[in-house]
Amino acid sequence: MDLECLNTIDCKQGAVRAVRFNVDGSYCLTCGSDKKIKLWNPYKSLLLKTYGGHGNEVLDACGSCDSSQIVSSSSDKSIIVWDVSTGQPTRRLRGHAASVTCVKYNEESTIVISGSLDNTVMCWDVKSRSQDPVQTLKDAKDCVTSLQITDHEILAGSVDCSFRRYDLRNGKCDSDFVGAPVISLCFSHDGQCILAGSADNTVRLFDKTTGEMLGEYLGHKTHDMNVESAIITNDNFVLSGSITGEMWCWDLVSAEVVNKFIHTPNKVLNSLSVHPRKDLVMTASVGTVKVWGTPEDLIADE
Repeated sequence: MDLECLNTIDCKQGAVRAVRFNVDGSYCLTCGSDKKIKLWNPYKSLLLKTYGGHGNEVLDACGSCDSSQIVSSSSDKSIIVWDVSTGQPTRRLRGHAASVTCVKYNEESTIVISGSLDNTVMCWDVKSRSQDPVQTLKDAKDCVTSLQITDHEILAGSVDCSFRRYDLRNGKCDSDFVGAPVISLCFSHDGQCILAGSADNTVRLFDKTTGEMLGEYLGHKTHDMNVESAIITNDNFVLSGSITGEMWCWDLVSAEVVNKFIHTPNKVLNSLSVHPRKDLVMTASVGTVKVWGTPEDLIADE
């Protein structure tokens, strides 16, 4: 897999804690240690808006399905829903007892799901005026580090060495033991597999239905850092950040390393985001974000 660095953005917001494509991949969000969220056109390094209101560093953000709202989570224990065009907060949700590490919208953007260092996952109805979560999931025995959502599932990873999949149609919870603290989770794009990155320098691929481990991807270093992993849009390759500054790329089937893309040598590459339709990837390391892909993909997006 040959990607080249198409663009580098100096975000000027301290350390970038997370980078996220919006729903169609035309914009991106960066979450900063300076307590702000920034909205970009990443292909032109164009800063569109800055959102400020958190009392501590922003750890995650997600755009709504129509790109009219953003939800963000912070180590100030709060979640804020923002109006994209005005830049103003429309809701502040407080219920977690510790840093809110991850936040996602459901498919219709009517519910916000958040995970926290307080070991809980909370679901918030952002269409109602209620300030309380509609549901609190307390199955994790340690910090919740990552979340993924489908139309009927919540996938939550935890430092308790397991990830849990909640099926909202039948209220069932399936737990899979990984054997090391789970720091990153995602579904494959065909919905059949779950990729779990963990703190033992390993990324593992599991069959979603049976829980069987299908592959192990090795070589990168995570230690105790929250380093994200992902599957490229066509499900051919597995990607992961590393504390050594590279984005590692493995063949999904053979688990062989096919490439390493250097973002910043010897600086933690902690966050990555895969374009929803194309083989474009964004990586975040220290204060910069890089866009990786092929020039043809970039032209099509501009």
